[in-house]
Amino acid sequence: MGALLFYLFYIINWIITLLPLEILYIFSDFLFVSLFYLIGYRKKIVETNLRNAFPEKSRDDIYTIEKKFYRHLADLFIETLKLTHMSKKQLMKRFVLKNPELLANLIAGKRDIVSVLGHFNNWEWITGIPLYTDYKCLAVYKPLKSRYFDKFLNDLRKKQGVVLTPMSLIIRDIISFRKEGCNIMSSFIADQTPAKGDIHYWTSFMNQDTPVYLGPEKIAVKYDMAVVFFNMQKIRRGYYEMTIELLFEHCTGLAEHAITEAHVSKLEEIIRDRPEFWIWSHRRWKYKHE
Repeated sequence: MGALLFYLFYIINWIITLLPLEILYIFSDFLFVSLFYLIGYRKKIVETNLRNAFPEKSRDDIYTIEKKFYRHLADLFIETLKLTHMSKKQLMKRFVLKNPELLANLIAGKRDIVSVLGHFNNWEWITGIPLYTDYKCLAVYKPLKSRYFDKFLNDLRKKQGVVLTPMSLIIRDIISFRKEGCNIMSSFIADQTPAKGDIHYWTSFMNQDTPVYLGPEKIAVKYDMAVVFFNMQKIRRGYYEMTIELLFEHCTGLAEHAITEAHVSKLEEIIRDRPEFWIWSHRRWKYKHE
């Protein structure tokens, strides 16, 4: 049954996403109404997360952010599926890297990179980053439970040249590509919740005690990589610009957890500026710090 449903979805998606994105946004409008008004998808989780993150905001302010978030979530779903037929030219028109010279300078200095980002704006379109750089771009990902949808989504992510690797194999792939003489940029979505047994560090994030992965910091320190933050901003519907911000050019001698605190702080800064573009439906705070 799982395979049958997937192939039915695949055929429908392949046909529908031939339409221009401007028309597909009509489907997004209907999806927004369904998620927000009819289904109420994870509304209690969203409202609780927002109230805990912004205790100073009024009920009306929270409701406004909620509504904008669900509209963004619907757009994000449609924009991700549109990658099925999006050409390199189309993607570069809608996803613009504002300062590729930063990467050019780092690669000229033979600096490998750890890049950090969050579930903010359209992180799926960031898989177009190989179009702007000569770095070998590795992306750490968490496999989905459904092997059919896992392959489908990963095929979309790999279209522009990103190499996907699970966290357990990232060291192996870094060593392998280094032996081939490649300059490497390893990307981590660092705002996911660690499994309970994998929690080794807590910090303050969005007004709450929050467990965070230490993987980006450990790899950056182990191989003395530069650390950058991907700051992606929505310009208007269907158009994004990303600025790469250098957090550390060298990691040798840094205080423990300095890298982690830096990228967590940067993510919080951009979320507070435009909170509707972060994924509030995620159960980010399901574990409590004892």
